[in-house]
Amino acid sequence: MAEVAEAHDDHFITKAEAVVDADRKATWLALISPARWWSGEHTWSADAANLRLTPQAGGCFCETIPETETADGGFTLEGSVEHMRVIQAYPEVALRMTGALGPLQSEPVTGILTVAISEAEEGPEGEPRTRIVWEYNVGGKMRYPVPVISQAVDGVMTLQLVGLAEHLGAVELPERGATPEDADPEEVSEGEGEGAEMADEPLEGASDTELEADIDSGTSAEPSVDEAFGDLSGDAG
Repeated sequence: MAEVAEAHDDHFITKAEAVVDADRKATWLALISPARWWSGEHTWSADAANLRLTPQAGGCFCETIPETETADGGFTLEGSVEHMRVIQAYPEVALRMTGALGPLQSEPVTGILTVAISEAEEGPEGEPRTRIVWEYNVGGKMRYPVPVISQAVDGVMTLQLVGLAEHLGAVELPERGATPEDADPEEVSEGEGEGAEMADEPLEGASDTELEADIDSGTSAEPSVDEAFGDLSGDAG
């Protein structure tokens, strides 16, 4: 399952699920190693090998922009990007990070990505399997039409989950669901949807203005671990 679970004028939520042929520890270790499975097309450097993630509170999901040679024989200086920052890390249970990905980085929005891990039904020979639920909750003022940007972000989030699942051994991959009732399907340009390409992080030479043009065309008391993630992992009572 993959869908825009909710969309309104000032926020949207995307959600996707997959089941993998791996236990929770292996799934966690893969999750915190995005260089192994994140799509290089959705990085600033066009190479997922430049990604790193520190799985502890305050840790960075960051990318190194390597120095490159220039036509005149010189070289550029090394740079870096913070994609997200870890706010909760429970090994083998869930990872929660905050950050505005891709074109949302230029907008005054808050994005919360929660990846929940739980045991799934065992395989035919009793081998352990794991369910992964991937939810991205974005709220705040943005210059993009929500029905359009939410679908584009959903496509990229689904792509990353598929990459993780295939890296581990996919048993069930996310399938795209219906858009929310308040999202006008006519506002989503043709080609945006399953398999749609959106510059989550622009490739070299792509400006925020170009990304905006591409898109235009087309919650209280500290919860326990179970309370915080049970709704996503399926462990809630």
